[in-house]
Amino acid sequence: MPNAVEAERSLLAALLHDNLLFDNISDFLKPEHFFEPLHRKIFEAFLFCINKGQLANSITLWPFFVDDELIKEYGGKEYLDTLSSYIVSLDYTKDYAQQIYDRYLRRKIILVGESMVSQAYKMDINNGALSQIENAESGLFKLASTSITKENRFSDAVGLAMKNAELAFKRSDHLVGVPSGFKSIDRYLGGLHKSDLLILAARPSMGKTAFVTNIAFQSAQLGNKVLFFSLEMSSEQLALRILGHESMIPSDKIRRGAVSDKDISKLSTISKKISNLSLFIDDTPALSIAGLRTRARRLKRQESINLIIIDYLQLMSSGGNHENRVQELSTITRSLKALAKDLDVPIIALSQLSRAVEQREDKRPQLSDLRESGTIEQDADVVMFVYREAYYESRKKPAEGSEKLEAWQARMDKIYNLADIIVAKQRHGPIRNIQMGFEESFTKFYDLSV
Repeated sequence: MPNAVEAERSLLAALLHDNLLFDNISDFLKPEHFFEPLHRKIFEAFLFCINKGQLANSITLWPFFVDDELIKEYGGKEYLDTLSSYIVSLDYTKDYAQQIYDRYLRRKIILVGESMVSQAYKMDINNGALSQIENAESGLFKLASTSITKENRFSDAVGLAMKNAELAFKRSDHLVGVPSGFKSIDRYLGGLHKSDLLILAARPSMGKTAFVTNIAFQSAQLGNKVLFFSLEMSSEQLALRILGHESMIPSDKIRRGAVSDKDISKLSTISKKISNLSLFIDDTPALSIAGLRTRARRLKRQESINLIIIDYLQLMSSGGNHENRVQELSTITRSLKALAKDLDVPIIALSQLSRAVEQREDKRPQLSDLRESGTIEQDADVVMFVYREAYYESRKKPAEGSEKLEAWQARMDKIYNLADIIVAKQRHGPIRNIQMGFEESFTKFYDLSV
């Protein structure tokens, strides 16, 4: 197996000679990266002393190995004492560490490859070829995600912030993020910012799927490449919705064929117009976070996607063992936030709200309604709620002939086509309520004013 035993000896010798050299490698080198078991143990003991603020040399480390059988095979205390003879130059400490880490990754790659070969030979009906490919990509991703990182100077961060500010200033819409297609939303959010996790939550029938479908379509129309994970609806159903709100023909009529020749001609023209948009729909049900991550990374590499949308969180699985669903959702949202940063794209994830909303007199959602859904509130950069008062008011219709019927009708006429997008959390700016129009028959949201 690939290894760098000589580099391991030289590194340990340098560290025991000058403990301060550890600062050069502390951000990436771990005991498990060492190939030689004894070197791994010596590095663990070294870390223990350093973390305790103590001196680490052959004298202070020896008590950890007095009864160790492994070191006896190497000559006992004499091996620790003679490590210093392996010092070549103290300037090469980081080079040694990087070589050790490189060989560790190579060994892991070999193990992933051997596992791939072994699994491919097994004709397991519950583990098909495509599933094996996803598992292999997931394994390689885990290796890649532990790669050596580097710190960014504050001056670099300030320079990047100024560059984004100048880009936003020069654009007519003053956006630095990916446009949602809704001017009222983009005005307050500044677009959908790269590496952000945005949560859109609502009770059923509020229109959250319709809202993100509108965003996906409009953003794609503006030239962006959008990946839509639809765990609830099929790609055909989503396409029907888009055809419906673009043609202003209810999608249920399109599905039932209750349309005229003129409507068919209109639909045909629209379908040809929108079919070449860079909107990718993955309607795999019960998708795991590992599977989603693999597919998102692949499409990012192949198509340079700008935006990811997930409908919805509660239909996903973490792929691991958890004590309860709350912990599993926490794992999922943390993974999605990490994915947004890794791919440098905004991710919009939909979420259901608990039934506690229905028990209150005021049905407007609050951040506390997410408390039972893991760490969604903490992990998200932006939390938005969809609320339609008309949905609840329509269920309070007084009896025919009632004195209250006229007042109820007047209220319904006022709020019928209105929807509130409540920005309850935003790292980049203030919270607020954005009122929008909503045509329920066509599942279409639209700006009222900007």
